[in-house]
Parts: sequence; C-alpha cells; structure tokens
Amino acid sequence: MELREIEIFLTLAEELHFGRTAERLHVSTARVSQAIRKLERQVGVPLFDRTSRQVSLTVAGTRLRDDLGPAHTRLRDGIERAIAFGREVRGVLHVGFISVLAGRFVHDVGELFTARYPGSRIEARENQWGDGFGRRLASGEIDVLLTLFPVREPDLRCGPVLFTEERLLAVSARHPFARRPSVTWEDVARDRVLDAPAVPDYWKATNAPTHTRDGRPVELGPSFGTIEEMLALVAAGRGVFAVSGQEARYYVRPDVVYVPIDDAPDCEWGLIWRADRETSRVRAFVELASEHAGPLPQSR
Repeated sequence: MELREIEIFLTLAEELHFGRTAERLHVSTARVSQAIRKLERQVGVPLFDRTSRQVSLTVAGTRLRDDLGPAHTRLRDGIERAIAFGREVRGVLHVGFISVLAGRFVHDVGELFTARYPGSRIEARENQWGDGFGRRLASGEIDVLLTLFPVREPDLRCGPVLFTEERLLAVSARHPFARRPSVTWEDVARDRVLDAPAVPDYWKATNAPTHTRDGRPVELGPSFGTIEEMLALVAAGRGVFAVSGQEARYYVRPDVVYVPIDDAPDCEWGLIWRADRETSRVRAFVELASEHAGPLPQSR
C-alpha cells in the first residue's frame, strides 16, 4: 500500500465524491478509481458502496479509515517537519576554531554538512586565545566554536567531547626541561607559566597548574593572545605553557621543544555555542560533528 494510495483513500472517505477527490488531489477521476480498486483487491473486500447518486463507506472502509487516519496524519506531519528542518538548515553557518588541526576537523565536517544539506555553506574562521570563549559568539561573528574544554559559562552550551589529545609542555630549546624525556605537573608548577588572560580561571586550573603541591601559587609569566605570541614568549625563555599534542606537529620551531607531561590530564575538544542562538543549523552541525568524533585527522 503506497502513501499516495492511502492519501486518495482517506480523501475519498472524507469527500465521498470521486470528482471532488480528484480535484482536491490534482489527479484524474480515473486515477482515483484505479487506486481504490487496487486497495480493494489488496484487502479483499469493498471499501465503498457506489451508486449513481452517492458514494458511502462500507463497514470495512470505515474501519480502515479509522485505522489509517491518525497514522497518516503523524506521517504527514513528520515529513513536513523534516522539510521545515531542511529549510532551516540551509544558509551560512560560521564556525570558529582554535589551532590548525581543529580547523582541519571543522573543514572536514563542513564538507559532509554541505553534502548532507544542499543549500548550506560553512565558513570557518580562526579564533584566537585573546578572543576568549564568548566574544565572537556574542557579537555574532561566529555561530559555533570548536575549542579546548572545559567551558562552564552560563550563557554558552557545550556539545560532547569530540576528540582528546595528549598534553605537552612547550619550553624554550635552552630550558633544562628540553633535555628531559618527560616532566610532571609538579615540575610545571615550579616554573613560570604564561598567562592567557581572556579565558576564565577554571579553564586555567584544568589546563595548567595554579599551585605547587605545597600550596604556593604558580608564578605567572607574560600574557598572550595568540598561539604565535605564546610560542615567541616560550622561545625567548619568558615562561612555559601546556599545549595539546597538535602543536608539536603543526607549530614546529627550532627554538621551542615540546615535552610530554606524564601525569597531566588529556586535552578535550568540543563545540560550544550561545544557548539563546541555538538554531536548527547549529544543532545539525553539532550532531554531524558528533557522528564523526574520534582522533583528529593526521597531517597530509
């Protein structure tokens, strides 16, 4: 039983007139008759009593109408919602990212997104540490941001963790740590740690030590707003900073060494967006990114 045949049957059950049914559905009267005869052959009994003066439902036709009507309404509503969703997803979505390899992930998901939702377009834009989490989201420059967790801002919503990476310590090539195979979180705490002032304190506490084991505050070095600024400060010996594993692959410099931190928590990356601007387009992108979560793409 095809959807069109069900629609013809239910319309005829309402109109009880072949001509009005055909006119309402923009088909010929012959098409209506053909569909009804096919249904009656399938169920094995007449669904309508037809005379030259009137058309009426049989007992079997009445039961079929009562059974199919609600299901057809739900099916039609579901299709209409899907069409509306597709229309809402069309258009431009501005997706921000921090770091090169996170940008690769955004572009890869963006290609899948535009293939799945024709009429949509992804514009990827680099976000800097100096922008913090919310500035460009608040201004509307970007709709979604792929960033390093945690993010606990009340006006921002977080998606699931999309991928994790090891945490490394960026140090000057002249630093004593540069000659070590690894360091510990306590080693980092005894050094001078560069400051990222645009991010909240809870983020700093997760991604860099704030106190030594005996409770002394970690000495803060100069602040930075971009990855390149951070690396320049590290190279000059002005401080150290914990970074994700991708920096060691994409930000290679002769004056900076990346040292594994044995007991540091892994870096977790995910998408964030403004709670008051959660659109169908945003939800669709987050869902697609979640479907393809896993290891970051390797360099080509």
